[in-house]
Amino acid sequence: MRVRFTAEDIARVRFAARPAPLAELNAAFMMLLVGGGELLHGRWRRRVLGSLPDAVAPLADLVPAGDPPRFLDVLGETPAEGLDLVEAAPAGLVRSELERIYAGRRAPRWIRELHAGEKGARRVLRRAQQAAFETVAAPVWPLVQDLHRAEFTRHALTVAEHGIGAALQALVPGTRLRDGVWEWAAPDSAAAEREIRPAGRGLVLLPTFHWTGRPLVQDLPDRPVVVTYAAGPGLPLTPDLAPGTEESLAAVLGRTRLDLLRALTTPHTTTSLARRLGISNATASSHASALRGAGLVTTTRAGRAVEHRRTALGDLLLGPVVGVRPTPELRPGVAPGAGQAGTTPGVRRL
Repeated sequence: MRVRFTAEDIARVRFAARPAPLAELNAAFMMLLVGGGELLHGRWRRRVLGSLPDAVAPLADLVPAGDPPRFLDVLGETPAEGLDLVEAAPAGLVRSELERIYAGRRAPRWIRELHAGEKGARRVLRRAQQAAFETVAAPVWPLVQDLHRAEFTRHALTVAEHGIGAALQALVPGTRLRDGVWEWAAPDSAAAEREIRPAGRGLVLLPTFHWTGRPLVQDLPDRPVVVTYAAGPGLPLTPDLAPGTEESLAAVLGRTRLDLLRALTTPHTTTSLARRLGISNATASSHASALRGAGLVTTTRAGRAVEHRRTALGDLLLGPVVGVRPTPELRPGVAPGAGQAGTTPGVRRL
């Protein structure tokens, strides 16, 4: 994946001053539908899906094959501004995108009305997005704002101390900026062929705190290119618990699994873990298996026993709780190979 800059483009790279409500909502829906493992996100996913009101249902009609229309790609610094931008999307873009996602399919009535430009259909879409934001994102919005301010400060310091090139490379592990080209490996051959040219439109860096996978890119005509990247703690955001605390980790992993992960400051066999935690060998093995499935633990055979070790991702997740220093090549919330499938509404994977 390559982003080819001109000198003008480099001068117009900017960091989003504030989080974008609808972009964060899109990231949350991405995690609901395709991202995150059962261990870390299963409870959150079931809770959110179970709480969605009926008014949100029309949004499902916009992803008949998992590929949503690009007119949902908006920034906007408030929910109302984002909703206004979607409602004001050019009629030609709305028609062409609906025709693309419904090619060969029978569209629901309200989608046909949206295609015809009826204002009532646009109001249906606005109500659905507003209800979704109020249910999914609004309860954690103060936390999103705090996280964004911290990420903004971190980025500003990197630019001030090391320059924009170092700042871009710090956003996504494995990237490099060379001869005006920002590039990194893509997860599949189709994406690997893609090249983006801002061509004077500018580029906006937008952190998201729900998504944990690879960067996502918005590249629409006559708009700045937007690169959305995972900057969150790797855990579901909840209104009552700050991510990275012992309570939030225990709520997601379970107390015994958290204790097991903390115990792996040094390698342990299943027997020594069971003894240390006061549980049976079978229970210790089961919990270690669950953590291994989430990429937090590795297990290797050591003679007649098996030995469990905490991975770099496990260190990263546990770092705020026990002061573990994460491996430099990993960013918070980005697991190796995470998020390689799927796209969020209106964005495509880099």
